[in-house]
Amino acid sequence: MTAEDVHKRWQENPMLKPRIEKVTVNMSVGKSGEPLEKAAKVLEQLTGQRPCKRKAKKTIRDFGIRKGEPMACLVTLRKNKAKEFLKKALQAVDNKVPKQSFDGFGNFSFGIKEHIEIAGTKYVPELGIHGMDVSVTLSRPGCRVKRRHRAKSTVGARHLLSSEEAMLFVKEEFGVEIA
Repeated sequence: MTAEDVHKRWQENPMLKPRIEKVTVNMSVGKSGEPLEKAAKVLEQLTGQRPCKRKAKKTIRDFGIRKGEPMACLVTLRKNKAKEFLKKALQAVDNKVPKQSFDGFGNFSFGIKEHIEIAGTKYVPELGIHGMDVSVTLSRPGCRVKRRHRAKSTVGARHLLSSEEAMLFVKEEFGVEIA
């Protein structure tokens, strides 16, 4: 199916056009305490939301990690906040996302090595420099029926988002080059 065919389908049926469900920004520090607090402060400055902390799932003695110890923080952005942050984050990676970053359901992820690469961010020596993972979940309108609690239903295979359609949407919406 060509790009023109896909655009034609999206215009004929607006329920087929993909949309950004959520953007999840994760900063994993590897240890609790002051480094995690600094990462949380950086994440709050970047996104405008208070991050929640994630705990280690198991103990790894070689790395000094104990089960239940907080070691990462994450923020979930939706709607306009998600779009605005995604535009800045994609500029930090030169608007290039590898083809391997897309999964079979149209979601994609990429990493930013230094948070100061994001436009409008200033370096604060007390906080240091942190990297982050950005995961973008794309879906079509109507896909909520498989996740809701009441009257759960299935989504037909033709309504699921493919990786090719997701790549086309990201290319069109954000001007991203898929390498």
